Order: sequence, then C-alpha cells, then structure tokens
Amino acid sequence: MKMKLYTVCMLVLGVCLMGAVFADTEEEDDDVQVEVEDDDVKPEKPKFVPPKIDKSVHFADSFDKKENFKRWTVSQAKKDGAEESISKYDGKWQVEEPKDSAIEGDLGLVMKSKAKHHAVSSNLNKPFKFDGKPLIVQYEVRYQNGIDCGGGYIKLLSDDPLLDLQKFHDKTPYTIMFGPDKCGLDNKLHFIFRHKNPKTGEIEEKHAKKPTASLDSYFNDKKTHLYSLVVNPDNTYEVSVDGTVVNEGSLLEDFSPPVNPPKEIDDPNDKKPADWDEREKIADPDAEKPEDWDENEPEKIVDTEATKPDGWLENENKLVPDPDAEKPKDWDDEMDGEWEAPLIENPLCKDAPGCGKWEQPMIKNPKYKGKWRPPMVDNPNYQGVWKARRIPNPNFFEDLLPYQMNPINALGLELWSMNDEIVFDNFLITDDKVVAERWTEQTFNVKSAAEKASSGGAFGYLSALKGAADDKPWLWAVYVVVLLLPILLISICLCPRSGPIKPETLADAKKTDAVSPDDEQKEDAGSAEEEKAGPGGDNKPSTKKSKSSLETAEDEGEDEVDEDNDTAEEEKGESGSPRRSPRKRKSRKD
Repeated sequence: MKMKLYTVCMLVLGVCLMGAVFADTEEEDDDVQVEVEDDDVKPEKPKFVPPKIDKSVHFADSFDKKENFKRWTVSQAKKDGAEESISKYDGKWQVEEPKDSAIEGDLGLVMKSKAKHHAVSSNLNKPFKFDGKPLIVQYEVRYQNGIDCGGGYIKLLSDDPLLDLQKFHDKTPYTIMFGPDKCGLDNKLHFIFRHKNPKTGEIEEKHAKKPTASLDSYFNDKKTHLYSLVVNPDNTYEVSVDGTVVNEGSLLEDFSPPVNPPKEIDDPNDKKPADWDEREKIADPDAEKPEDWDENEPEKIVDTEATKPDGWLENENKLVPDPDAEKPKDWDDEMDGEWEAPLIENPLCKDAPGCGKWEQPMIKNPKYKGKWRPPMVDNPNYQGVWKARRIPNPNFFEDLLPYQMNPINALGLELWSMNDEIVFDNFLITDDKVVAERWTEQTFNVKSAAEKASSGGAFGYLSALKGAADDKPWLWAVYVVVLLLPILLISICLCPRSGPIKPETLADAKKTDAVSPDDEQKEDAGSAEEEKAGPGGDNKPSTKKSKSSLETAEDEGEDEVDEDNDTAEEEKGESGSPRRSPRKRKSRKD
C-alpha cells in the first residue's frame, strides 16, 4: 500500500514538473488566448491588427500594407571584389503574407531568392543621435525554410549627406551591425559597432563577446523570433531574443579589440641579446654512454622458433583472376592493351591458415636499446624567457564614452543566403523603453501566441518542451527523472516479490500470538489428533504441536532475534496462571 501511494505521489510530482515547464515557456503569452473546442478542429486564425505607432519613434514598419514597401529602396549597386556574374545585388524582395502564417493578413518583408546578393534600405523618420538617451532597436526574423548558410542581420547606416540608398553595398559606412548569422554549425548573433580613433581618425570594428546562451533553436524551429538591442548612455548594452537577455556587458570591457588601446606596449626596437639562454633544461655534459650499450641492435628480429602452420598453402596465391569475369565488348587491345581479368581473393585460402610463401614473423628484440642520449639536467645558465621592455604606447588614447557613436540615418539589410523565404517584420528604432514594450505587446507577443496555438496538440507540446530544454539544458535531467522514475516504481509495485518468510515476521508472530502459515497447517493436524483422543483425551498433543511449530520457526531464523524478545514476555491466561514462552518452558523442563 505504501509503495502504491509513493508511486501516485511521484506521478503527481511529474505532472507538476511538466506543468511548471509549460508555464515557464508560455508565461509571456497570458494576454493572448485561443480557445479550441475540439482537438481535431484547427483554431480559427486571428486577424491582423496594425500596431499603433508612436509619433516620437525614429523608425517603425509593421508592413500592414503592401504599399509600405514604397519607403524602401532596393539597391542597384555591385559588390566590390566579386566576379561580374555574381556581383550584382539582384536578389528579390517582396512584401507578402508568409506561408503558414498564424495571423490572417499579417504581411512581412520576404527575401525571395537564394544564393544571391540582396540589399534594401530605408531612411529613418529622423536621425538618431547618441545624446544621452538609450538606443533601442528590435525586429523579427523567421526562417520559413530553415537556414543552412546566410545572414539575418541589419545595418544601421551612418548619417552622411552623401549617402545614396540606391548605391547601398557591403562597404557603405554603418554605425551598428546587429542580428543573427549562420553558416554550417556556426551560429552567431552579431553586435558590432564602428569606433572612430580620436587621435588618427581611423575607423575600427568592435565585436561584442559571444552570447553564453544556446542559439540553435532560433535557427532551426522555423518560428518567428524577436531580436532586440539596447545601448545605454552609461556604456552598457543588452542583447535579447524573444525578451530573454542572451548577452550583456560594457562597451569598454566586453568588445574585441577593446575600445581603448593599452597604455604600454613592447618596445619594437628592443632585441634579444645573442647570448641570452632560454633553455631551462640541457643535456648532462658529464654523462657517458654505458659500455654495454649497443646502438646497432635492431628493434625487430626474426622469430627463429616459429614454425609454418599446418595446412599452409605455399603454392597458392592470395589473389587469383576472377574466372567469371568477361572481356568487355568495347575493349580494344591496341588502344587498351591486353585484357586481364580482375583479381579476387583465392577461395582456397578462406579455410586455410594462409597462402603464398611462408616466412617467420618478426618479434621485438630483447637486446634493443636504441640510440643513446644523455639525460637532461637543469641549465645553470638559464635566464628565463626573454621579453621586450615595455614603453609608453605612442598611440594611446582613452575614450570613456564609446556610447557616443556616429549618428544613424537609415536602416539596411545587405545579405547573402543559401536559403530563401526569410521573413523580416516589425522593425522599430526608438529611445523610449515604454514605447518599445507597447510595440512588442501589439506585434511579437500576439504573433508568438498565435504560432504556438496553431501548432497545438502533441507536436506543439513536444516542441515547447524541447525549446525550454534548449534554453535551460538542466531540464533534460528533469524530463528523464519524470518519465523513467514513475515507470520504475510502477514496475516494482505490479511485480510482487516471492520467497521465504523473513525471520523477523515469524518473531513478531510469536510475540503477538499471531497465526503463521505453518501454524495453520499444524493446527489442522492437531485437531485431527484431538478427535482421535475423544472428549476426555489429553491435551498434550496440542501442546506438543504448538511447541513444535515455534521450534520450527526458531530453526528458520529466530537465532537472529534478540534473546530478550524470546523470554521477556509472560502473559496470563483465563485461569490467571502465567503463560511462559515455549523456549522458557523447554529450558525449565531440561
């Protein structure tokens, strides 16, 4: 009974844990509910509702109408350094409803071509200047056909009066590059900003450290994902996917190469002295080769004690011409030479220990020592590893506000991909976190909830479990425990154990006068004997039966029971005379 109760408890615990996982993966979707009355009936698609755009934003586009594409400019440029046949930015773009869209009428900017260069861009409503407010950038990406190799990142183009969006290409100056990128097994989430050297005026790209979280599911699940970047005036940044921070840090400390160069560098004119000894160990100059050391002994020698195995076919070749092979009809002896059948393994050698000429095998030479070398000892002249002296860095500068980047005046996508049908949607650039939160509630939260509802059923639940475990790998261990432990406990509960009665059980029966299986059998035998004795018969046979039963229990294991438990209890019968245990009566009789 206890085992069954424990099993039920574990099952309940498993259900609770699974429920907690689902609650965690869907905690952001509480505002959007889709009711399904029948598992066999797909839920009706919600209709697209255009989000309300705050007038203060620097850029916003939800592609609520196909006419929105008029604000975008498709590049007519050519890629520098590429062959003429592939240098054109001739990849196709289109504003359309994605296939299998979870929301009716929800359009997006779709990259339609594969293995082509794509470039499209749009001016901001107003330039973004890094003047004390945070930069907040977010947009959605969905790989409808998955992604093998290609980018999904954006470029925030630098404000420049000479900027021509029709000539937008890979060398067009940008301030920030941000977004996903993949090729093969290398999954990336870029955050790169271009920093201007205040001393030389040179521009250098600074790359953020790699995210610590796993990014695999964002590229593989073919669902919409929200990529967000926040750059704060205090030089901190946050990179989020679907509202979860996957990378954060400081512009001053978490980029490579660092914003500020080192204060000191190695002196390029300092040279290592010719007599500088960096050898920590040297050969012992006093060591001598032992007289009995023979360097001429080979490592392997012939095993002179080996004998040819019985049945060795010395006159048979390992390979023989294939008797079933036929000369090709188009074989020309003059052009191709004399035809010979291909060789196959000799069938006679399959059951034999070997074929061909037999030779004694080679074995290790016990006298082999190899070339003698003196042992290594500490070098008395060791001076350590030489290092150049340090001097002040002539190019040193200290920029304490790398947040103050070049102003941004356009957003562009300059991409190459081996996969087509990549959807981009709901672009937003603002300096107000509240505006960004409202935008997310009206766009991504609604779309994400609808996608999860449309993929309901067992497959949807499994996808949710897998997605949760990809973000939190420790959940795999929970799944294993939840699934396997109840099965194990149920198996134990449903498979009763068989075997002899434990001594402890018999001891308890004796102490409580409970009836054991042996007692029942012998009581039946005792009753038969009493019937033979008649009404006035002696009761000794019954006493003898009881004594014999308990002595049998003692033989099966009562030696392990404490002596105090065997003799301590004395019970009084109906006549008031004390009843002593059989062992005690036996000892008194003896």
